[in-house]
Amino acid sequence: MAKPPKQSMQRTHRNGDLSRVHVGETVHLLGWARRVRNLGSLIFIDLRDRWGLIQLTADTTTISSDLLRTLKSVRSEFVLSVKGTVELRKSPNEEMVTGAIEVRILDLQILNSSLTPPIPIEDGGEPAGEELRLRYRYLDLRKSSLQKNLWLRSEMSHIIRDHFRQNDFIEVETPILTKSTPEGARDYLVPSRVHPGEFFALPQSPQTLKQLCMIAGFDRYVQIARCFRDEDLRADRQPEFTQIDVEMSFIDENDIYEMHERLMKKVFKEVL
Repeated sequence: MAKPPKQSMQRTHRNGDLSRVHVGETVHLLGWARRVRNLGSLIFIDLRDRWGLIQLTADTTTISSDLLRTLKSVRSEFVLSVKGTVELRKSPNEEMVTGAIEVRILDLQILNSSLTPPIPIEDGGEPAGEELRLRYRYLDLRKSSLQKNLWLRSEMSHIIRDHFRQNDFIEVETPILTKSTPEGARDYLVPSRVHPGEFFALPQSPQTLKQLCMIAGFDRYVQIARCFRDEDLRADRQPEFTQIDVEMSFIDENDIYEMHERLMKKVFKEVL
């Protein structure tokens, strides 16, 4: 039997965005199989992507033998491409954002299979040790709690940039490979290939470079800057970190307080 034509990789909706308003629509979804339940006459698959979770269903008595064979081979963490029709669920799940609906499978393709994960993917499961989690960090980052943390950081970065742009700051990306400047910790040194015996120092702070911007007349500078300090770990210290780095000309301390208080208000209001 000839293979069905390959589906387009273009999704029509994100899983977490589906709702009652989409009932009756044919949708194309992409994501990972979170859980598979085969009840004989019915097969249920929870499909996960970055935006949420949706339940897929298939009546094994009405679908083609090829589709049934594919469905029976699906396991947890398989990557799937699915076309289906949005329907109301007979038994809504109040704990799911999309719990009022489900997607009746019309076609399903396995884009990639998966071995049994060496660590639990879902939040609330049996916790794995930190060493094992870091070894399989690409799997650990599939957890919704960790993805939410990275989303939060991304949103904060956008808000911070918008705030300073609206207040006439210019964002300047200063060099990472530079000469050593006196700060409160030891430098990380990078040997130069073209100048044997010479070294670059990774910046503990863009201090000197941002002050050059002030001398040059830029007046207001900002950078979400990556910094490096070779010092022992403590509760408030780590070898590399990111800081909001700001420099302003023609100001007093009240200008600094006011600028950053407004930033903190904006971050809390728009993110939390």
